[in-house]
Parts: sequence; structure tokens; C-alpha cells
Amino acid sequence: MAGLAESGSNPDVDLLYDINGLAKDAPHWFDRVMEFTGEYGLLFAIVLLVLACWWTVRRRGGEDAATSVAALLWAPLAAGVAVLINVPIRGFVERPRPFKTHQGLEVLVDGKNDYSFVSDHATLVMAMAVGLFVANRKFGIAGIVLALLGGFCRVYMGVHYPTDVVGGFALGTAVALLLSPVAMALLTPVVRAVERSPRAGWLVSARGRSPYGNRDAVLPGARHEQRAADPEERDLAA
Repeated sequence: MAGLAESGSNPDVDLLYDINGLAKDAPHWFDRVMEFTGEYGLLFAIVLLVLACWWTVRRRGGEDAATSVAALLWAPLAAGVAVLINVPIRGFVERPRPFKTHQGLEVLVDGKNDYSFVSDHATLVMAMAVGLFVANRKFGIAGIVLALLGGFCRVYMGVHYPTDVVGGFALGTAVALLLSPVAMALLTPVVRAVERSPRAGWLVSARGRSPYGNRDAVLPGARHEQRAADPEERDLAA
């Protein structure tokens, strides 16, 4: 299957030349920005989104904090699983990088000698973005937008066909969604156990959990001490 989409007379290759052609007309500094963004920047940005979502979830607390944190843990795990699944796919398809079979491309990154289909970068960023969407819709939509931009960058850089990127998006989405129920069933009890831990509970929720199962920013004993120290409140209670 090494000859997949190697002909220049198909929409995949035409779109490749159209998008990569933008690099030839762009300033050198812009190409360098796109190179960094497509290679490292967007993946780093999605990681920051996951961390920002975690910070928001733990500060808010609530009964669904453990479920949300478990979903956030699944996001990077889904990305890792998707890339592992992609290893045999790339070996089976054996599609060369576009610049090895097509002339005139502006290649912004050197050393890409492995196979092209499916794009690891597209798989990684979309799996994390969809996993983030499972945890939080707003953060997830932002992550999906970043993933789409990352796929565009990979074609712009001349290292992937558009269908490489689309395949990566499909693989990352499928892994993140289809395996999510199993992952959540395994991760949620672990996160709930961490939440109940006196030392590590802050990783899940900034608010404590009372022995009666209700979250509160003040522990029960501290509340009793506070009430006892307030003579006016004690008199009213009497």
C-alpha cells in the first residue's frame, strides 16, 4: 500500500500543494513560527489547557470533581494509546512522506524519514483534545480548535498529506471516545480514593470532604470551634 495517494492528480495532493504553497510566499520568520507551532507549540498549548481545566475543576470542587479529574487523566492516556495503535498502521500502509515522492514542496522540518500515514502529531493532539472535551466542553472545544490548527500546520510544513492529518484526527477521536467508558470505570474509583486522602485530596478538590460525604471549605471540627469561639452566636443558639 506504499503507493497510496502518490499520484499528483488527486485532491489530496492538490490540497497539499495549495497549503504548502503558502509557505513559499510567507516571510521567513512566519515559516519559523509555523514550524515551531506545528512541531511543539500546539501540543504544549493543549497540555496547558488540560492543566488549566484541572485547576478550574479542583477549585470548583463539587460532587463531579472526581469524575472530571478522571476524564482529564484519560486525555493524555488516550493520546498515548492512540499513538501505540498507530505504530502498526504506519507499518502496514508504508506511505512515504510527501516530499519524497513529490517535487517542489517547501519542507520546513528536516529529518522526517519515517512513514507519513497516519500523522502522530494529529493523532496526539486530537486524542488529548477529545479527552479534554469529555471532561469539560468549553476547554475541549478550545482544544479541538488547536488540534485542527495543528493539522493545518503539518501540511503547511510539507511533512504530511491532508489525509494523513484527517486519519490522525479520526484515530485520536475514536480512541478517546470508544475507550472512554472503560477508562472512566477504571480511573474514577482511583481518583475518588485520592480525593478522600487527607494529604492528596487537594489534587482532586480544593474543598474538603466531611465524614458525612458533603464537601465544605471548612472541616466539621473547625466549624464547631469557630461557633464556640463566637459568644454572640452561642447566646442566640441558647
